[in-house]
Amino acid sequence: MPTTTTDVSTIRPISHGEAGALAESQYRRFADALGHLEEGDWTKPTDCTGWTVRDLAGHVVGAMRSAASVREMASQMREIKSRARADGGNETDHMTAVQVDRAAALTTDELVAECQALVGPATKGRAKTPAPLRRLVRFHVEVGRISETWTLGYLVDTTLTRDTFMHRIDLARAVDAELELDEAERRLVADIVREWADRHGQPFELRLEGPAGGHFVHGSDGALLELDAIEFCRILSGRAPGEGLLDQEVPF
Repeated sequence: MPTTTTDVSTIRPISHGEAGALAESQYRRFADALGHLEEGDWTKPTDCTGWTVRDLAGHVVGAMRSAASVREMASQMREIKSRARADGGNETDHMTAVQVDRAAALTTDELVAECQALVGPATKGRAKTPAPLRRLVRFHVEVGRISETWTLGYLVDTTLTRDTFMHRIDLARAVDAELELDEAERRLVADIVREWADRHGQPFELRLEGPAGGHFVHGSDGALLELDAIEFCRILSGRAPGEGLLDQEVPF
């Protein structure tokens, strides 16, 4: 049971200065997890509809390629927009499909090796995004029930890291593996709690169990919610059903 209570109003959004270390931790841990997979693990289904472990890994590697190389990012965007014009649908779905497709020809050994090799370049690529671009570039995104406009800074400093973190959870669940959790994941979860509170605006007391959890309060006389920190993230990402305040999704 968490013993320290955190007022959500005191939680700072993740800054560009700290985003790099958090991004590196999630990339590294995802790559390490891929390296421990057995041959039969790659075809197992995941919580991502229609995706096997292999598809999941292809998406993450594709996202890392885009983060590491402006040229690859531009190439992916051209194909994404071309597919959207031809087939309709939202660009987020086309983006993940392009990333999976572009990694499909790799062997699993090659996929693991590339994921491991991209940890540094993908982290550095995101860190080098100029401040004016992070602040001024905006684009529309549709994720689950969320349809809104993001800044490039929100993408490179926050949601790309959340995406990798959530896919680590997906991977661990798919292959029944232990999930490594420490202060990096606690920081990510605290930031998710902060944004969730901002989005629904209601008072609450939240007790999140497990190594990534904590005890959070927002306002007074609010609902008491008690659940595992990882399940909290799964619910807010749309992977598991939530009721009341837990019906408020947060981008991952």
